[in-house]
Amino acid sequence: MGRTGQIRSAVLASGGVDSTVLLAEELSAGHEATPIHVRSGFAWEDAEERALCRLLTSPLFLGSARPLVTLSAPVDDVYPADHWAITGSPPGLHTPDAAVYLEGRNLLLITKAATWCRRHDVSRLVIGSLAGNPFPDATTGFFQAASQAASVGLAHPIEVAAPFLIVSKADVVVRGHVLGVPLELTLSCMKPGPGDSHCRKCSKCRERWNALSSW
Repeated sequence: MGRTGQIRSAVLASGGVDSTVLLAEELSAGHEATPIHVRSGFAWEDAEERALCRLLTSPLFLGSARPLVTLSAPVDDVYPADHWAITGSPPGLHTPDAAVYLEGRNLLLITKAATWCRRHDVSRLVIGSLAGNPFPDATTGFFQAASQAASVGLAHPIEVAAPFLIVSKADVVVRGHVLGVPLELTLSCMKPGPGDSHCRKCSKCRERWNALSSW
């Protein structure tokens, strides 16, 4: 619990639509929420961090969210140097989700963030995985297993929650509008351009456009 009896939570944050709305929901629920950005050596991470800084100084989050925590979980020793996520050459606009699968991604994020949670007496770790996510590390079973493994391995109760597993990105956009999230400041792109602009050529940009245009 926080100093005032609030639940302490940590939000795996990327500066994208999903994790930003998730952070807003944690705060709306009265939780003492800390955004955590985990860097692994991917091409878009500098732009993500800048987006997070812009978001966290916006009126909705300034003074409400805890300061940004940046952790490192490099993958350059397991991913090849020419991997698209490292070189910044993502698959194209209409490629299927499977084309952008990053092996071990959520496992690494959760392991690193859960260890931080243990050190800071945080009992709730949330991630913005959506309904329809086809990857094996984005299922209810995976998150339940991650909760158990983290709690046992760290000798500290940690709930690994994915509240958006039952909703679509379009639904998340609606929730963001209701909460007053500055969605225009979010970044959902695997190859950001000058000024952290969206490339409009990757599947993340496509998903973002489809969700925002449905509002």
